[in-house]
Amino acid sequence: MRKMLNTLFVLTEDSYLTLEGENVVISQDKRQTARFPLHTLESILCFSYPGASPALMGACAERGVGLSFFSPRGKFLARVAGESRGNVLLRQQQYRASDDPFASCRHAKGFLLGKVYNSRWVLERATRDHPQRVPVERLKTLSGQLAAALPHIEEAMTLEELRGLEGAAAQQYFDGFDSLLLQQRDTFHFTQRSRRPPLDPINALLSFAYTLLARDCAAALEGVGLDPYVGFLHRPRPGRTSLALDLMEELRPVCADRFVITCVNQKSITAKHCQVQESGAVLLTDEGRRAFLAAWQQRRQQTIQHPFLGEKIPWGLVPYVQALLLARTLRGDTERYPPFFWK
Repeated sequence: MRKMLNTLFVLTEDSYLTLEGENVVISQDKRQTARFPLHTLESILCFSYPGASPALMGACAERGVGLSFFSPRGKFLARVAGESRGNVLLRQQQYRASDDPFASCRHAKGFLLGKVYNSRWVLERATRDHPQRVPVERLKTLSGQLAAALPHIEEAMTLEELRGLEGAAAQQYFDGFDSLLLQQRDTFHFTQRSRRPPLDPINALLSFAYTLLARDCAAALEGVGLDPYVGFLHRPRPGRTSLALDLMEELRPVCADRFVITCVNQKSITAKHCQVQESGAVLLTDEGRRAFLAAWQQRRQQTIQHPFLGEKIPWGLVPYVQALLLARTLRGDTERYPPFFWK
């Protein structure tokens, strides 16, 4: 378990939460492993199978402590809210910001600053780690173009300007993406982004990774009380988790793209894991999906030092921490949303 930003993350699959006096008690095999004063918590995110006692759920509902349940793999299951109106007030702030073009633009800037910054450092990391195997000069040029886009994003005044800058930056980033694929070049190579359907193995892997990341972001937003369907950069549309798509923008390069590159370069995904449909679409086989998901779960358990908090956390918690920071920004606890800047 881990406590950050007054939020308790219960990550051990067999943990059970109970209430003892004024404390949250965490047990495994009927053995107490930790306890936390309930009054110090704003929310509890539980990723265990056993769950929590009715007494604890009632106490959380009564005192306005958000208690959210997820599967160990991160799928959102339920949230205990009771009569607390905290989530309602938070969502009202979210809806107001979404309806305000200026506020939407301000929040969208944070997501895109993180995306372009992280895209740049994906390219830079390749020049550092594989200087003999990648076109260093070309990747450095593309990295410089991405760096030059950052102040323009900061100065943009409308969502239309931001979308134009994001599109240009994405093209520059993907112009260098193929150079990062160092193994299995006969099968895995990249020319351009294609989706619905993906038309080559790399696009199939990217689309699957983006789907998993969007699911994690939607679950994280649900867990902190935000509405994943009401976004800022991505405008609300029936059936689309627009805010989850906003939140994942800054995480795409480091959580999804680098993961796909690693799967190819380390040969955990190979040609046998992909199949071409009669329509021309390329999909993962059942075995390929299992291999991809197994690698995804291993990746989520690896640790990284969060650039804003300065604490080491598993990669799998990054969307949840960013969702918490976004909720704090909307409540006015922080002046601006702090993007996830990876380097």
